[in-house]
Amino acid sequence: MIQVNDTPISEAAIMAEMQYHPADSKRTAMLKAAESLVIGELLRQRAAELGLEISTENNVVTENNYLDALLAREVLIPTATDVECEQYYKLNPQRFTSSPLLEVRHILLAAAPEDDAARVEAKTLSEILIQQLQQGTPFVEAARNYSACPSRETGGSLGQISRGQTVPEFERQIFSAEPGLMSQGIESRYGVHVVEVMRKVPGQQLPYSAVKQKIADYLNEKVRRKAVAQYIHQLIVQARIDGYDFQLSESPLMQ
Repeated sequence: MIQVNDTPISEAAIMAEMQYHPADSKRTAMLKAAESLVIGELLRQRAAELGLEISTENNVVTENNYLDALLAREVLIPTATDVECEQYYKLNPQRFTSSPLLEVRHILLAAAPEDDAARVEAKTLSEILIQQLQQGTPFVEAARNYSACPSRETGGSLGQISRGQTVPEFERQIFSAEPGLMSQGIESRYGVHVVEVMRKVPGQQLPYSAVKQKIADYLNEKVRRKAVAQYIHQLIVQARIDGYDFQLSESPLMQ
């Protein structure tokens, strides 16, 4: 059993909390659940010490309600200035460009993620098709004969694509490719794709005025996260906690 300033946290409570902390192992899930409950108890105790009244719309008080009230009372969190936002924009220009546009066509060799045999077969067929295409086989003909995608009716054309329009595992590969037939198939949740990038239009630098608020929100959230970590760290250091070792230097909360 864990005790936080003499207030017990039972094993039953930890087991119930585990459902909210999925992890690779039961032990990791238990540690995450215990950490969450300990921090929640510290926040409740500190709010009680200060005599804070926590009001919510539905009368259900959560850990975040306590945290927000305590931060408002005890922590001064600075906000990003125009100068800081503009400096961040100048130092990170690559983060503020419009999405490139690609004109792409593909041949989908369908294979379910859990069907290992089908995926091996699709991978092998993709290698054969790529070799045939390199030797002059028309892409339109190969798409019509082999593709499991409705785009086979238009020669495999997917039209113009910008970021966010396809599944991530497919997008990562095509947006890093140069125009031309890709030398290897791309695996996705749908199978293996033989891909040709027909045209690539680079993204354009966005003006500062268009991204200023986005930068401010990012910097403010970054500062808030650091303030929260420092505040909780302070509560932990000042508390008497038995049965749980935070190992502060290793906890993601303290990063």
